[in-house]
Amino acid sequence: MSWLVSLLVLSGLIFFHELGHYFAARLMGVHVEVFSIGFGKKLYSFKAWSTQWSISAIPLGGYVQMKGQSDSDPSAISYDKDSYNVKTPAQRIFILLAGPAANFVLAFLLYFAIALGGPNILSPVIGQVVKDSPAFVAGLETNDTIRSINGVDIKTWEEMAKIISTSEGSLNVEIQRAGFIEFKTLTPKFSESTNMYGETIQKKMIGIGAAGVTHELKLEFGETLTYATNKTIWASTMIFTSVEKLLSGDVAAKELGGVISIVKLTSDATDAGWMSVLFFAALISVNLGVLNLLPIPALDGGHIMFNLYEMITKRAPSEAVLIKLTIVGWVMLFGLMGLGLFNDINRLMG
Repeated sequence: MSWLVSLLVLSGLIFFHELGHYFAARLMGVHVEVFSIGFGKKLYSFKAWSTQWSISAIPLGGYVQMKGQSDSDPSAISYDKDSYNVKTPAQRIFILLAGPAANFVLAFLLYFAIALGGPNILSPVIGQVVKDSPAFVAGLETNDTIRSINGVDIKTWEEMAKIISTSEGSLNVEIQRAGFIEFKTLTPKFSESTNMYGETIQKKMIGIGAAGVTHELKLEFGETLTYATNKTIWASTMIFTSVEKLLSGDVAAKELGGVISIVKLTSDATDAGWMSVLFFAALISVNLGVLNLLPIPALDGGHIMFNLYEMITKRAPSEAVLIKLTIVGWVMLFGLMGLGLFNDINRLMG
């Protein structure tokens, strides 16, 4: 059942992305011929609002086919007034940006729903204390709860870690231990750590690990908007940075995941509860938005690149160039998908 939920989540995210393109195209007066979720053989289709709506056999993506625009045949051009080709480069870029933008909007809405539901968040309760660390020397112990640092109230482990990593000088720490309040003074020191990208970094720490205790984060309405905004920005920054590090070689290509990883992780999130599903769906939505902005000819980013070229030079790329670049784009895209699938299989096989 969890695998079915995974496929429904992925299909829903793709649907929302393509819906962004669809509404933007209609707004610009462009006729949308086909709206498809999935590729290959059509399993179900119907016609409404002059568009053929389809569900296809291979649920690895989707597409909106506009009049006069086809990735499989760049020479299929139409000059009718409701064609994609007759629109200005700015109008075409608006249509192209609408898909990724829809994914960012959806991520915001999902994070907002999470905020309304009261997400569980890691409490500032100490688990492990590293021997001879600043925390050990100061007398911090397992199960101590950090209540404040330098007079700043601490509600989450994340807040505490941020204050420690950006601190200057010594810290006055208020802790709760067995129902009593105690005060400790310590000075963080730089230690070797590993970030989310697997890179070794130097970071100010005091030598403690989380106990794994969580609590429900209760937010006012205004705080839910701030939470959703901050999480959307955090996810976008993380995905952009991941792509940058992957392209620069700072992150190994073996870390790239494919659709199997997405389905498996979503399936695991399903087992953990609906809140986890929403959180992971928001992350995948941002991921779809970012990846579609890459300047690969088969993706939205590639088409945006062509239109920017036309805006700057006042002439469109030649048909021969478009065909060659589109072929290169598909090769790159299938290459990335193949690499992700290869890595997924390797992970499954250990």
